[in-house]
Amino acid sequence: MIKNISIVSLSSGILGEDFVKFERDIGLKRLGDMGVRVKFMPNSLRGVEYLKEHPEKRAEDLLEALGDSDTDMILCAIGGDDTYRLAPYLFENDALKNAVSDKIFLGFSDTTLNHFMLHKVGMNTFYGQAFLPDICELSCDMLPYTQKFFRELINTETIKQITPSGTWYESREKFDESQVGVPLKEHKNSGFELISGKAQFSGKILGGCIDSIYDMFDSERYEDMPAVCEKYGLFPSLDDWKDKILLLESSEELMPPEKYAKALDYLKSTGMFGVISGIIAGKPMNGKYHDEYKRLLAEKTAEYELPVLCNINIGHALPRCIIPFGVTAEVDAEKQTITFV
Repeated sequence: MIKNISIVSLSSGILGEDFVKFERDIGLKRLGDMGVRVKFMPNSLRGVEYLKEHPEKRAEDLLEALGDSDTDMILCAIGGDDTYRLAPYLFENDALKNAVSDKIFLGFSDTTLNHFMLHKVGMNTFYGQAFLPDICELSCDMLPYTQKFFRELINTETIKQITPSGTWYESREKFDESQVGVPLKEHKNSGFELISGKAQFSGKILGGCIDSIYDMFDSERYEDMPAVCEKYGLFPSLDDWKDKILLLESSEELMPPEKYAKALDYLKSTGMFGVISGIIAGKPMNGKYHDEYKRLLAEKTAEYELPVLCNINIGHALPRCIIPFGVTAEVDAEKQTITFV
């Protein structure tokens, strides 16, 4: 059972801003009620501007947390958009490789690149939730489906099976104190949707936020990002993708279908669609472009006859499950289950 959690800010430094203190307090109380002790790593609360200017400090926190004997789990504060800048401080002199441990690491969104970094040095991680968006949810409690998986992870240190949530929620538009206790608008969820291929497939899952993955190949957001990712080999090799299940989910930026198509073309150009065993895709935030994304996934993978399962409650749409990377997953669209062996 997880008793000690260390929180890191590997992307945005918003966790340290005064205007989110009330959210931090909500999250700390909830974790305390679960019997968990929380430690904020030394630089995690230093704010947006400081951490923007000091990626080396973010990297220091990750390395320190990995080496801390009192830390059972490393929980990301939130996502962001520039965690790739940690790469030189983690890979020069094998700093990250030498720090690898069996601790649980949990995060999503821009943290996709941190998952790839840790995968590169042989550490399995968990994708899907973070401190501010999930533990600090402004409703009266964590969203039930989200909480179910978080509690399973801290109580058993693993996730055994994912089934669909019966409900999905519209995202909150404001995050100030007036929202505390205000419930999110609910909708009936339709379950997992198989859009192509066979209903049963298996493999170890790897992937994450398609926005972050796209930026690994495209220089529009950060001019140097593709070069940094290539220098440190952050995108897994074709051999590494063999027989894996690709996870794709989309961010709050609501990627237009035209850009989504380009992102899939980048992935296709690597040859990975010819070696993976299937794709699972997260439900888009607020259901935006859901049909368009499904059509594009079917079109771009058609020649490979890949199984593609959509509407997974993972990533930026609410609520969120947790997916373990590096563990064989058995997907069954008919039974509406993803089971981890």
